[in-house]
Amino acid sequence: MTAIWRYSTLADRHRAMGSNLEDWSGMGTAWTYDKDQEQEYLAIRTKAGLMDVSGLKKVHLVGPHAAHVIDRATTRNVEKIKPGRSSYATMLNDAGKFVDDCVIYRMGPNSWMVVHGSGAGHEQLTMAAMGRDVDIRFDDNLHDLSLQGPASVDFLEKYVDGIRNVNYFSHTHTTLFDCPVTISRTGYTGERGYEIFCRGQDAPMIWDRIVEEGASMGIIPTRFTTLDWLRVESYLLFYPYDNSEMYPFENEGPGDTLWELGLDFTVSPGKVGFRGAEEHYRLQGKERFKIYGVKLEGTEPADEGAPLYQGDTQVGVVTCGMYSSLNEHSVGIARMPVSCAVDGTKLTVKNASGDIPCIAHSMPFYDVEKKRRTVKG
Repeated sequence: MTAIWRYSTLADRHRAMGSNLEDWSGMGTAWTYDKDQEQEYLAIRTKAGLMDVSGLKKVHLVGPHAAHVIDRATTRNVEKIKPGRSSYATMLNDAGKFVDDCVIYRMGPNSWMVVHGSGAGHEQLTMAAMGRDVDIRFDDNLHDLSLQGPASVDFLEKYVDGIRNVNYFSHTHTTLFDCPVTISRTGYTGERGYEIFCRGQDAPMIWDRIVEEGASMGIIPTRFTTLDWLRVESYLLFYPYDNSEMYPFENEGPGDTLWELGLDFTVSPGKVGFRGAEEHYRLQGKERFKIYGVKLEGTEPADEGAPLYQGDTQVGVVTCGMYSSLNEHSVGIARMPVSCAVDGTKLTVKNASGDIPCIAHSMPFYDVEKKRRTVKG
């Protein structure tokens, strides 16, 4: 049964390209198109692709206690975020376990926007706001068009003055095709890219103009699930598909620590007072597993959820895999024991079609120094 209760104004565009609009985070989202998905992956890696990621939830917080609320709900020291800047953060429950990730945008002195996915982000913020002088508004009119790839800046500079001066994790309030937008130098692909936040009534025109006028530059529409190909190479996790909510522990409920997910870097140095902080620090060194990469022999990608073996014993699971003809590797994100999460450890992926030898491999697999997404100018 569908759970769709949110609607993108681009739904007709996606249907015209063959999408049935699968539910993600309550919104009909383009998981499929009637064209080769590899073309979309290659476009983003070498030129640019346009994706509708409006299923992300946009929450505005305004008021003198807004910073306090975000500080309590997330792992970042928000007072260090300047207006026009943003930061990637995580949210925990009282047990110190991951419940959502988000990007925190500072719009002004007492004005913020928190963008999160399908986890409990909105609930976390609402809980932290109890009794505080802050207004919280979930904005489902605000759409998010993600233009990702090295040619994205070449396209946008035709229409947006100063776009090359917008650095990684910065944003600007401007216009695009005479429509008010906020353009953020963020994305989920491991490439230079931009998220264009616009009104729902403006999204179809903006989408059409980018597709039509960007065609000569190799810019094409891309489906939401092409993110899986890109995120595996770039070590970008996707809740709950890499988490214990999807791959439960045998004798305990769901919930992963930041230490296990490799997301402990999202905690600002020395920060305390955020929800789950005490348990987060107590659980350091007590990892039950590690998120780590696997590199497979040959060109066949690992199945989603493929068992991961060491010898005759199942030790983990591959949460997502992909093969890149561009980079000539078959790689995946896996949940495995800490003892196996060492480069070169020999393992086996058991696909439905047969066994594939692999080794444990650190991530990211692509652009290891992250120079492509952070380049200036």
